Amino acid sequence: MYTATTRAIQVTVTPQYLPQQSDPGKSQFVWAYFVRIENRGDVAVQLKSRYWKITDGLGRVQEVRGPGVVGKTPLLQPGEVFEYNSGTPLSTPSGIMGGAYQMESEGGERFDIEIPTFSLDMPSPSRRLN
Repeated sequence: MYTATTRAIQVTVTPQYLPQQSDPGKSQFVWAYFVRIENRGDVAVQLKSRYWKITDGLGRVQEVRGPGVVGKTPLLQPGEVFEYNSGTPLSTPSGIMGGAYQMESEGGERFDIEIPTFSLDMPSPSRRLN
């Protein structure tokens, strides 16, 4: 679990490798990630857009920008939580992701909040030395 807090908005991400959707023999590795956004402040905020920076194990970078998340632009009143899940494929068995959400306060101010950078790692098989 990875957490970042910006301006009283807490973002927590939990990644999970999906072996049933991956095919290591074809360099196809897939992860789900579960996101929780909690408004711990005293002002309503709305998520307007997202920015992701995805880096695979060879250092290749993909950037993703777009409106909202999973087709939604949730409005979070103070104390409210919004949760969603999504996924990403990589051609390497490890990588990292991070980024930002652009939020808008009820007063019309736009600002970015951090999405914590998190690790995408295929689980290693257990090793026996003897």
